[in-house]
Amino acid sequence: MSFRARLFAALTVAALLPLGLLAYGVRREMTRRLTDDSDRRAAAAVQGLRDGLARESGAVAARLDAIAADLERDNRFRLAVVPVGGGGGGSRRDLLDLAEPMMRGAGLDFLEIQDSAGRIVSSGHFRNEFDRVDSLLPRGLAAAGAAPVLVRARTPTRDVVVLARLDSVRAGRERFTVAGGATVEPRLRAELARDPDLALRIVYPPAVSESATVGDSSTMRDSTADDRDRTVAELRLPFVDLTRGSAGESGEARFVVTQSAATLRGLRRSVDRWFLVALAVGVPLALVAAAWLAARISRPLTALAERTAAIDFDRLDQTFPAARDDEVGALAQVLGAMTERLRLGAQRLRDAERRVATGDLARQVNHDVKNGLVPIRNVLRHLSQVARDDPASLPAVFAERRGTLESGLEYLETLARNYARLSPAMRREPCDVNAVVAEVVRVTDARPAAVRAIPAEALPRVPADPLALRRVLENLVGNAVDSLGGRSDGLVTVTTEAVGPGARAVRLSVMDNGPGMSRPELERAFDDFHTTKKEGTGLGLSIVRRLVLDLGGSLRIETSPGAGTRAIVELPSYDGNAPDGGRPA
Repeated sequence: MSFRARLFAALTVAALLPLGLLAYGVRREMTRRLTDDSDRRAAAAVQGLRDGLARESGAVAARLDAIAADLERDNRFRLAVVPVGGGGGGSRRDLLDLAEPMMRGAGLDFLEIQDSAGRIVSSGHFRNEFDRVDSLLPRGLAAAGAAPVLVRARTPTRDVVVLARLDSVRAGRERFTVAGGATVEPRLRAELARDPDLALRIVYPPAVSESATVGDSSTMRDSTADDRDRTVAELRLPFVDLTRGSAGESGEARFVVTQSAATLRGLRRSVDRWFLVALAVGVPLALVAAAWLAARISRPLTALAERTAAIDFDRLDQTFPAARDDEVGALAQVLGAMTERLRLGAQRLRDAERRVATGDLARQVNHDVKNGLVPIRNVLRHLSQVARDDPASLPAVFAERRGTLESGLEYLETLARNYARLSPAMRREPCDVNAVVAEVVRVTDARPAAVRAIPAEALPRVPADPLALRRVLENLVGNAVDSLGGRSDGLVTVTTEAVGPGARAVRLSVMDNGPGMSRPELERAFDDFHTTKKEGTGLGLSIVRRLVLDLGGSLRIETSPGAGTRAIVELPSYDGNAPDGGRPA
């Protein structure tokens, strides 16, 4: 994986991971806080329910106490229930009409007066209960003491469930029980209705009869596994059912407080929905931002890598702009300094090579001159000896040895001409590479092989000495022609092209389809005085390399046995392809 790809992945994760953690943390914290708040509200509601039951029970007890006091002072009640002179009590109508006005006046929904035998002497909620014997209600209420008891009783129109308490009143020698109660379920539901998530169910024995949730019964919804209310509290109260036959039934009723998770689920869905929206918007933005940042960070590194890859011992003209003030700029400065040191080192090395080559050339010149002077010296020594011993034969001997003198002098003149061409004076001017190529190809006689040129159009000019450039091209083309060995199918191709951004350099290639060179031959190709030709000096490629380096260019050879050889020369061009000179690119 490339550095840019790793950087893109890292930036993407760095952008999306906090978003995911934020959504998870918000959802979790919201759930925790809402759950805690719901628990507190549920606990407060349950405590309010308990307080409401106790309050209503106390209110019922107080009303019954007032009713009992009124009964003790009510002479009509006394006349109705206490026998007078051993005779019967008061009229039946007086007892039938006794409890109802008291019940209404006290604000109760249930009132029943019984004698000590359990016979109902007056019933405010249902007159037809008169004279019925029912001992279950007083016993149940007496057993509960001050605790509230739920009682289900008949009325002329419907059954009612009341919170009942028990009191007593004495009339004459007999004690009467007074049982009364008020409906509390609507008030309890009204208190719980302040919290829409809470609901009250009242379960009566023996069959389960659940009340509706807070509000109208039509608002009840089916519970599923994922949408089930949570039971937060359950209050148990004694229960007496006076509607189950003549004796009635007793048991236990349960006030079940449930809490709905609808609000929490709705908030969760809302958070999830907004998180998905944020994710849908954030992911593309994060990807675009990560791609942009990765490209922005890696682009200068890629440019530095390309410039660094272009550095070669023969091509040290690379520059590393260090306009940035960050780590990339520091790296560019280091690479620029390193390239400058390499450039200075290469210059010193070229100077050393030039000095070594000059020394080798001096030794070669000395050797060649000595070789040319030996026959001349021998002839002069011979002539001196003849002039001393036999002066008369001197003209004949001179004529005989004249050819040797002229041959030696011609040899020395040839050496002088050859060595004069080794280091010509260098001058720089805008040079048309295509024109030089065309001239060299025109004058080169490669028969039976062929030489052809493939010039590039709109080629920028280079700052070079035309003579030096021609000598470079003549040497390369000559070597290529010599490598063909007189083959009729031999071909030498000379091409030119502009390379680099903004055509900053011109590439000149000389390619042949000859036998090529082996690796050892290539390693010694630039050595001075190394040659594989019978009449070669071994200085051709060495001179070419020095000339190319003096022109600020580079030279490299690509070859392999049986695949031919390609010599590549790259020279810096002028900015803007200026035909009349200018600043080198």
